[in-house]
Amino acid sequence: MNTHRIVLCSMALLPLMFSPLAHAEEHRTLLFQDDFERNESQEEKDEIGNGWGTNSARRAGGNRQVDLKDGAMHIFIHETADHAVSVTHPAEFTDGVVELDFMLPGPKDNLGLNFADLQFKEVHAGHLFVVRISTKSADLIDLKTGNMDLEIRELRRAKRLSQAQQQMLDTKRARFPLELKPGKWYRAAVTVRGESLHLAIDGKTVGTFASEGIAHPTKRLLRLSVPGRAVVDNVKIFALNQAETATP
Repeated sequence: MNTHRIVLCSMALLPLMFSPLAHAEEHRTLLFQDDFERNESQEEKDEIGNGWGTNSARRAGGNRQVDLKDGAMHIFIHETADHAVSVTHPAEFTDGVVELDFMLPGPKDNLGLNFADLQFKEVHAGHLFVVRISTKSADLIDLKTGNMDLEIRELRRAKRLSQAQQQMLDTKRARFPLELKPGKWYRAAVTVRGESLHLAIDGKTVGTFASEGIAHPTKRLLRLSVPGRAVVDNVKIFALNQAETATP
């Protein structure tokens, strides 16, 4: 955890202190945090610790795709992988906030914050919704009532979606422009409140999207999805209590 990222984190919080949501901060309950100030005991396989898991054993032949280095979590897809890297941590809440520092090494890299409930069997792999950040844009997507609904997914894979279904899917996502510099650190804050999904970067709103799947009653798992490379640090997960939800 480097000093410049601590300063960035503090600066990102300043606008919130004077916003209508300032009172809301008093009602957050910290569920989990990690600054990755540790090292693995070996260099061959993923060994993140602190409750994190990965899909490297299933999707990359057990090859290493995560490295704890310089107080941060470096994520990189292995050449043999047949799926994006998925770095997971349990996080159970109804409404909540996920904050993290991130850096995208290259102009085509991106980072997804994917929220899931593996106990919910009406969607593929528990997918509920995702925030995907690239250097050029951010996508906020309802997966539960969109692409990962089992029936819709089957039709989509078979290329049998009707025009009406495709039009419906177009309403399940929103894209917002970004201008992020490769190699530069930023702090993201994703807020889930009812049907609303909000993304801020360095304390400034990027976009808000509302869709029914976001209001799924229990989010149980955070997946960090990386199809290329990304570096993550200073992760915090908060639950928002009932008083917070009622705050205008």
